[in-house]
Amino acid sequence: MTSSGTNSAADPHRPAAGSLSPAWELLLPAAAAPVRGRGRALRSALRDAVRSGRLAGGTRLPSSRELAADLGVSRGLVTEAYEQLTAESYLRSGRGAGTWVSEGVRAAERPVRDRAPGAAGTAGARVDFRPGTPDLSLFPRGAWAAAQRTVFGRLPHGALGYPDPRGLPELREALAGLLARRRGVVADPERLVVCSGVAQATTLLGFVLRDEGVVSVGVEDPGSPEHSSLFAATGLGTVPLPLDDEGLALAPLERSGVRAVVTTPAHQFPTGIGYSARRRGELLGWARDADAVIMEDDYDGDFRYDRAPVGALQGLDPERVVYTGSVSKSLAPGLRLGWLIAPAALTERIVARKRTMDLGNPVLDQAVLADFIVRGGYDRQLRRCQRAYRERRDAMVAALGEHFPGTAVSGIAAGLHIIARLPARYGSEDVLLERAAGAGIALRPLRDCGTAGSEDGTLPLVLGYAHLPPSDIARGIAALAEAWRTGRTHSG
Repeated sequence: MTSSGTNSAADPHRPAAGSLSPAWELLLPAAAAPVRGRGRALRSALRDAVRSGRLAGGTRLPSSRELAADLGVSRGLVTEAYEQLTAESYLRSGRGAGTWVSEGVRAAERPVRDRAPGAAGTAGARVDFRPGTPDLSLFPRGAWAAAQRTVFGRLPHGALGYPDPRGLPELREALAGLLARRRGVVADPERLVVCSGVAQATTLLGFVLRDEGVVSVGVEDPGSPEHSSLFAATGLGTVPLPLDDEGLALAPLERSGVRAVVTTPAHQFPTGIGYSARRRGELLGWARDADAVIMEDDYDGDFRYDRAPVGALQGLDPERVVYTGSVSKSLAPGLRLGWLIAPAALTERIVARKRTMDLGNPVLDQAVLADFIVRGGYDRQLRRCQRAYRERRDAMVAALGEHFPGTAVSGIAAGLHIIARLPARYGSEDVLLERAAGAGIALRPLRDCGTAGSEDGTLPLVLGYAHLPPSDIARGIAALAEAWRTGRTHSG
């Protein structure tokens, strides 16, 4: 086999680029690579051209002599590249038949796009009122970076090995103290599992329930659409269960026959209902009588504006309630840090499933969060967010009152969104949504959360405000009103 080439990039005998067929100009940068790496560069360029589809299957390549002459490199270098890619099945050749691009190679997909939830729908939107995202600009970069420096300086080498699948001991202890103090949770660090947000906590529980013979889980209706999709990924079905003014309606729950149910009792998503004390007791009584499990998603339990915080349901019966939460709303969803506190009967099976799923969360991220909590940074962050989100909540209510008089709002005492029921005079829900989309305003109707259409003729919307500054909220609601007026004029 010939070496990687003897002709330099500046060889006076090399033809000018214009003399090459356009199909082979893509190889010129490889041919101009330093001599020692030219063979590798040529093989890589040919391989990428086939993968990308620029050289389609069935394309006949020039002979090694012709291509070497065109590129100004040694024939041996081209021969070596052809032989290597033939061995890898990118090319095929036969004696006297030439060298061809294999038909079996599929062109690569288009470049990677942002596939984050909701990313496609936000493209081009002037204002996005859909709920679920905090203000990411409030992330405490300076304090987090300081915690990272502290952790890097003191973390022993041994801590960088495979972690306990339950999570770093210091983080579990810090979280146990935080949750007991702020949410009234019975938090044994030995029964606390650090996970990649509530999404992973849900799937961990789903797999364990399925192994126990559970076939379906009750979910609130209206409720979070993600719960159903996450349980479906574990092989479990879901049963929508209606709400009343006190929370999950008990009679339909008892008739459903389910042995597990997901609830958001501190601040129901999306209605904003806080489960009454009576309903909490009835729900726990059902769980004991039915030998059932309740999953409590405390998705925004720390954000209260006009009422005292409601303690977690888990604190009333830690052997019947699986408590879940995360820092996705208080810090950032991109951290992928959350927790699950399990009843004693389920803990080991959940830990075993976590071990086989991913061997545990990254140690450094856990150590930083632990330091951030212990040094008071997390409490300071919550106070900062509460001030900002209260101001934005007030801006949303004021803007609706100005531009959509008569709108009834609910769920405003806590959380990061409100329910706005626009009066029936604003027309049909579909027409309003169409006009909003045309004006670049992204909305989420309440019906997207699983409930049927409004029975009173109003137009119920779930409006998120946490991620928008007050000026954008006012501008967006004004633009929505203008889009409705303009559309009405044109249709008239």
